[in-house]
Amino acid sequence: MRNAPTILHLDMDAFFASAEQASKPSLRGKAVVVGGLGPRGVVSTASYEARVFGVNSAMPMAQARRRAPNAAYLVPRFGLYREVSDQVMGLLRALSPLVEPLSLDEAFVDLEAGGTAWDERSARLAGAKLRADIRAVTGLTGSVGLAASKMLAKIASEQAKPDGLVLIDPGTERELLGPMSVRTLPGVGPATGDHLRRAGITTVGEIAEAGEDELVRLLGKAHGHALFAMALARDDRPVVSDRETKSVSVEDTYDVDIHDRVRVGLEVQRLADRCVRRLRGAGLSGRTIVLKVRRYDFSTLTRSETLRGPTDDPAVVQEAAARLLEGVDTTGGVRLLGVGVSGLADYTQEDLFAQAQAQAQAEAVAAAVAAAEPSAAERARAEPDTGPAGGKEPPAERRWSAGHDVRHAEFGYGWVQGSGLGRVTVRFETPYSEPGRVRTFRTDDPRLEPADPLPLVERRPEESGPTPADVEPWASEAGAPESDPAARVVQGPGDQVSSDPASRPKSRSGGGAGDATSSP
Repeated sequence: MRNAPTILHLDMDAFFASAEQASKPSLRGKAVVVGGLGPRGVVSTASYEARVFGVNSAMPMAQARRRAPNAAYLVPRFGLYREVSDQVMGLLRALSPLVEPLSLDEAFVDLEAGGTAWDERSARLAGAKLRADIRAVTGLTGSVGLAASKMLAKIASEQAKPDGLVLIDPGTERELLGPMSVRTLPGVGPATGDHLRRAGITTVGEIAEAGEDELVRLLGKAHGHALFAMALARDDRPVVSDRETKSVSVEDTYDVDIHDRVRVGLEVQRLADRCVRRLRGAGLSGRTIVLKVRRYDFSTLTRSETLRGPTDDPAVVQEAAARLLEGVDTTGGVRLLGVGVSGLADYTQEDLFAQAQAQAQAEAVAAAVAAAEPSAAERARAEPDTGPAGGKEPPAERRWSAGHDVRHAEFGYGWVQGSGLGRVTVRFETPYSEPGRVRTFRTDDPRLEPADPLPLVERRPEESGPTPADVEPWASEAGAPESDPAARVVQGPGDQVSSDPASRPKSRSGGGAGDATSSP
């Protein structure tokens, strides 16, 4: 482990919810919950105002609504979150070439590798400057931890939340870790924590006192050795700039179980196509196709098939996924489907025979669906005349997701507060306006249309404020802020400088239903 606190861990504060509050003036300072709003939805991120009511990440949305019935419940806008994340990662890469992203809102940075910091003072100034730049570029806040190792830097950023900076001075690590709960250490979840508690071990200091042999006896060789080293503040893991992607996958959870086998097949084909688009977007191909099926009783089945060579051809992936589905019993219904590709490479090996087979199968599936659906004439004969329209069904109602952006031909930009019963309610405001007025329209109003998110920070042509491209690598301490009112330097227990808002629960933004990229 190095001797200077030059490993930085950044964690954006309640990232998804904070981005929504920055985008919507009427929600600032109010409880906001972002996640899936269906019957089986879960919370992706809750604002600090919502956490007061006990709403936390990964909680079922139904439970969150019971705890905070008056909160704003919004569907995630991943396009906006990725755009803001790119801005933040640009600022981090301006500090050092060694940046290790962990998710959209979290990353490690090796400041020493970029010549940005070499001791306690320069590291603290770099962290303070980063926080100021993030606020200027994105309008959001992030918490910064600085230490001599990745594990300690992450612990420090947890202590800094929200909107703070904590530096752990080398030499004080064991004294600082001693009284902390065993759950503070990476890899100690509820099961391991409960196992240690039954052995009389509840703090990090007690892990160190128990000794390595006792931990190996309790937890096994690999876990015991690793946990003992962490309790002694030993962590030599380097910051890795490009973490190798192991797989690319997408999945969907359905509000109502799917029972129709043809519908299940079509969903698998759609997921396979989405997966390949992500694969190609990353410039990758893969050999192993994975199908994931969660059935009505929550039992989860995973099937995989390895091809002769890597591919990024949607027809090949769809064909393999369809073959895997043939071996899965979906009787009783399906609540989740997923398709993934692993065994990744940066080249492809064409398989024309497989492509031809896949094309033929896709055409057969389409023909089966067409044959299963009655013609318009058959529907007209089968359905009674229910009104002056001659029995014709009304067009499908346009769907408006809560929290998503819209534009009205007369009233301009706004966002959807809610919809139902043929009506959609829109609040007209932008990130740069005062809280706006609410109006209600028919869901099929031709003057209302979806819109792209606006930037969280308004940029006028004459402004020359910092952007990821404008921020230069750290040259010296001369231009850095001398102090940060939210910064706290931890020298050791009982030796703190300045003050900081009380530590609050961590926000987790990775998770949301849908696309996922897994890494080691």
